[in-house]
Formats: sequence, structure tokens, C-alpha cells
Amino acid sequence: MNKKLERSQDKVFAGVCGGLAEYFDFDPVIVRIAYAFLTLFTAFSGLIFYIVLWLVMPEKK
Repeated sequence: MNKKLERSQDKVFAGVCGGLAEYFDFDPVIVRIAYAFLTLFTAFSGLIFYIVLWLVMPEKK
């Protein structure tokens, strides 16, 4: 199986969490909740990670 890490069409903001959920076969809601907790408890370093992924991950066609 050939998977690509792409931003999802199932998006709330930019599709990064949805794309990660599709790639790793997780529920997008779980990924979004985990991302929110990690961002809050790591002094908002998750925000930088999100922006970098938004710029690097291609959008699904």
C-alpha cells in the first residue's frame, strides 16, 4: 500500500490533523484533541509544529 502524507479535505483549520489521522488510520477527533493537549502542555510549541506541517504537507487533490 502506497500512502502519502497529505493535508486532508476533512479539515477544521488547515487539514494537518486530518491528514495525520488519515495517514496513521486514527480518528481525526482523537488527533485534534491530542494535538490541543500537547500544544497547551508544551508551552505552545505545537503551534510552530502545526505551521511547519501546514507549509510542508501538500494538499490532497
